[in-house]
Amino acid sequence: MSSKVFWGSPRQTQLDHKETLPAKLDLILEKLNLRERVKGHRVAIKMHLGINVGYSMVHPVFVRRVAQAVKEGGGRPFVTDLPHSVADAYTRGYTAETLGCPLYPSTGIDEKWYIVHPYDYRNVKEFHIGGAIEEATFLIDLAHVKGHPACSFGAVIKNLALGCMDGQTRSAMHDVSHYEPYFFKDKCPDEATRVAIRESCPYGAIVDDKEDPDSLHLHYFKCNQCMRCQEVANGALAIKRSNFMAFSEVNNLAAKLVLDTFEPGNAVFINLATHMTPVCDCFGFTGLPVLPDAGIFGSDDIVATEMATLDALAKTSIIEENLPGMMEIVTREGHPWQWIHGPYKDPYEQLELAEQIGLGSREYELIDVLPVKEPDFKQIAYIQAAPSS
Repeated sequence: MSSKVFWGSPRQTQLDHKETLPAKLDLILEKLNLRERVKGHRVAIKMHLGINVGYSMVHPVFVRRVAQAVKEGGGRPFVTDLPHSVADAYTRGYTAETLGCPLYPSTGIDEKWYIVHPYDYRNVKEFHIGGAIEEATFLIDLAHVKGHPACSFGAVIKNLALGCMDGQTRSAMHDVSHYEPYFFKDKCPDEATRVAIRESCPYGAIVDDKEDPDSLHLHYFKCNQCMRCQEVANGALAIKRSNFMAFSEVNNLAAKLVLDTFEPGNAVFINLATHMTPVCDCFGFTGLPVLPDAGIFGSDDIVATEMATLDALAKTSIIEENLPGMMEIVTREGHPWQWIHGPYKDPYEQLELAEQIGLGSREYELIDVLPVKEPDFKQIAYIQAAPSS
């Protein structure tokens, strides 16, 4: 069944604040009936607050409007993220004063506040969901869209999947790509071949295994499947799509476990697709955007939100001159995020898998909350100077 996704374009007709993204966010919140739904609820606004000197996350202006809408509806909002991001969030402009609500670490100050959810997937046997998430009764998943080296794309699904877990769980989730063997000693005839495989990667994605010096370790987040290593590996190193997609699949599972802690209908999802950098906000810095701004997307369906966002971005191309010097275009097939992170990191396949486990629907109806119109040049188009006192 098709889900409604409400969209605010980054474009505007007139030079009027009522046509900007914060105003369109207000319209999306109205379409989602947020105020009517949050009365009496403890509302977790799950964000990625970034680290270090990042500045391209969701701006406090947007967060404050969401928090204000919750309060107007009789809800009690708080912003939450991982402890280390909350601890110095004030250095990036996130405070209770700027946001209009408190900030709490999702798993407690020392990551000891969580609930164990057993689930067996590859090397992961249980997921530890933060206590702040467990105690909330309504969820607003407010995500910044960006590239991600481990799965090509990060937004509302990944915002929940990793940002609601403790460090032990996050570490295990990042290791799922290593569950299936990919280096085979019996096919590596000598040390010279192993060194040749390691040195064939221009990104340093292949290194000696620290636990076994005669073996190799593949950093999946660095690998863009350029396949240079395959020219010398002779079958000793396997670059398997399933190992790359495992990280996307475990993110789906984690996000579903988080959402299962909320009553049906007690979650909304918002993607802000602006200043989209090639890597995650957890890298702690902001570079040039590599895709044009696509606006803001909101829905009750997490998969439909991601699908609508991806489809909008698929109509554009990577801004190649904005890529960091150490990144390259490895393919021009598939989604633009795959151009730089590799064909085996397929965001559309992630959503197909997400739909299969009941996380949501890929079918959606996109509703523009404020369509761009032909400009009326007779309207006052410029801010008038304030009268002198």
